[in-house]
Formats: sequence, C-alpha cells, structure tokens
Amino acid sequence: MVSRTLRRATVSTAALLTLTSAPAHAATHGPDTTHSTALALPAPDMAGLRAVLRALTAQGAPGAIARIDDRGTVRTAAAGVADRATRRSIGDADRFRIGSVTKSFSAVVLLQLVDAHKLDLDASVDHYLPGLLPDRRITVRHLLSHRSGLYDYTNSLFADSVSGFEAVRDKVFTYRQLVRLSLKHPRTNAPGAAYAYSNTNFVVAGLLIEKLTGHSVGTAYRERIIKPLKLRDTFYVHPDTRIPGRHAHGYLTQDRKGAKPVDATDQTVSWAQSAGALISTTHDLNTFFSALLSGRLTSRAALTQMQRWTPVNSTTRYGLGLRRRDLSCGVSVYGHTGAVQGFYTYSFTSKDGRRSLTALANTSNNGTVLNTMAGTLESAFCGKRTRAIQRSPLTGRGSYVTERRVAYEDIAPGIARD
Repeated sequence: MVSRTLRRATVSTAALLTLTSAPAHAATHGPDTTHSTALALPAPDMAGLRAVLRALTAQGAPGAIARIDDRGTVRTAAAGVADRATRRSIGDADRFRIGSVTKSFSAVVLLQLVDAHKLDLDASVDHYLPGLLPDRRITVRHLLSHRSGLYDYTNSLFADSVSGFEAVRDKVFTYRQLVRLSLKHPRTNAPGAAYAYSNTNFVVAGLLIEKLTGHSVGTAYRERIIKPLKLRDTFYVHPDTRIPGRHAHGYLTQDRKGAKPVDATDQTVSWAQSAGALISTTHDLNTFFSALLSGRLTSRAALTQMQRWTPVNSTTRYGLGLRRRDLSCGVSVYGHTGAVQGFYTYSFTSKDGRRSLTALANTSNNGTVLNTMAGTLESAFCGKRTRAIQRSPLTGRGSYVTERRVAYEDIAPGIARD
C-alpha cells in the first residue's frame, strides 16, 4: 500500500523531539549486544507520519517528505512545496542534498578497505598521511567515531549562518585547506578521551580514501556503493554547484527573525566534501542503509566494528560513521542525520535492515524543525505504540511530544539552533 499526501496544512499540536543534546563525555562501549535482537515492529503509523510532516511546514519548512520501505511495501507521505517560487509540490522523486548522511558512505568505503587489509582502524592516521595531524596518537577509529579531538572548522565558518554561507557557497577548498582551518584552533580533547562531533574527522577520512584507493572520493563512492546498489539518483558532483534533474530547493533560515529565507540550493558544498556533499533521494538512502545493516556492503566483522557505540545522550549512540537512535517503544534504529544549508535529512533502518525510513525537510538553521523531524522515526518504527501521546483538545488527534531541548546541527555543531 502506498500512502501519499501533497496538501499543505496546519496542526494544533507540534511533534517535538530532540535530534541531539550537548555531547556527553563517555567511554566507548563494545558491540551492540543489548539491541542485537530485532524487535517485532508494529505497522507504521502513517497518520502520525503525515501529522509530523504537516507540523514541519507549519514550523517553517517549505516542504517535507518521508518514505518507508518495508519488505517490499512502499509508503510515502509529503506536505508543502519543493520550490517557493513556482509552488511545485514536493514529492518522493525529488533529489536533495543529504549533508552528513554522506559520512556513512565515507565510513563504508573505509571499512571496505579494512576488509581488503589496506587499512587498520587502530593505526595512527600519521601512518597513512604523514605530517597531516599534530598528534600521532589520533587513529582512524578516533576519526570515524568523532573522538579525535580535532576542532570542527564549521563552528567558525558558520558562526553566522547566512553570511558564512554566502562567503563559501561558490568557493572550492582542498581537503588540506579545510584541515588547516581546523588546526588554527586548539583541540577539544585528547585522542580517544571524549566524543565531540567534528566535520574535520570526515575531511581527513576523505584524504584517507583518496590515498588508499588512488581515486577521487566521488569515484570511490560510485564504484564501491552507488553502482553495486544501483542507486540511480545518488551523485557526488563537487565542485559543480547544481543538483541534476528533478530536485527540491533548499532554504536557509535567516539568523534574524522574520527575514526571508535564502535559497541555498546551488552551492559547491566544498566546505564539506566527504563530510557532507552527496546528493540522493529517499529511495536511494533507504536502499543504502538497508544494504549496510543487512551485511551487503561490508563483512560482518566490519559491521560489528561500525556498531561499537559511544554514548552521545540518553537516546543516541555513535559508532563508526553510524548513529543508533533508541526510540520510545524500545526499538533501536541505525543510520545518520544530515544537515547542509537548506536541507535536513533523517535516514535510519531497523537492526535487520528490513524497514527503512528517510525523511527530508527543505530548510535548515531551524531548531524547531530539526527537533520535530525525530517524530518521523517514532511513527515509522513504533507505529501507534509510541509513548507519551498527547491529544489535542481541539482535534482529538495525537502527536508525539517530549521535553523540548536545544537543537544542534551537524553543521557548526557547537552552535545552538533556535
């Protein structure tokens, strides 16, 4: 059954969830054992999912889409528009920038190199890229788990969201230039001492990919992931500024309240590259994470390494380029979130890879939208089992609500979003 909605509407009760809270200082945990047995999943709550998407448009996103792939059954929902100028309705076929979901692609390539005995996760980065980093204790595992202590240069680039973006939207950086931007700042912690999300880690990952494969990052993605999985709408076009084919426009919310959002669709995304420059669709991302968790992209041993978790907050763990989210109904899901100017993405799958959800809102720099998007996971994987359902006295409809927390994007993760 395919469920669709293309009408824009308002809701009386907003679905508010937290993407992430401030990073927690915690030791790395071992493989995922507590959640190793997949729980039987209830049917998705499509009414709840549509309500979340409508809430996103009421909170400032021009449009929002979601797709669930579940053992051959496809369910889609949409609200709002892909383009504020033409008012074209947003839909499941629209391509978009996936931001930090790119990190999972980069991690997969490196884990494939581990499988090929070309890379050791616990070797010093200096062994492969001599002289790049100031501390030989930083290992490849530290990079992929965000425990290197390398400062995230995007905190400085995008301290002011719009002017920072306009300064770099057409600029082309080298990987080493981005690393140098990071090294102008003190490190956040000693290697391995704490989790601290940093785009710098996956810029260095891009250098490792190119050094060890002898090819560009784009070629590595294409030959190792995109072509084998037949991802027909996934592209790495850097430094081209355009999204090819049918796509959603992305809108960057101004820092000043009430100001018109900036159309940020066209940009090089050179400030991110292997940390966040891929383009894809809901279909392709569901295919990717389903393949990953079902063991079709790496060995089982490598997938186990990806799931050695570091606690981030009460509901989130981070592995190697992979996030685990623990939902209200006791189900854990696996994937990544993404933020790039104009686009927020959630893409997660079940433990066995059989049910996947990808959701998009074509806005950014909007903490309310960012928090609310987590409600798509509850509807897709918990169904009507979601706890803490609050009924609106006006409509009688329910939506998932929790205590509102400060939101942090994957861009400039040290800056709180309103």
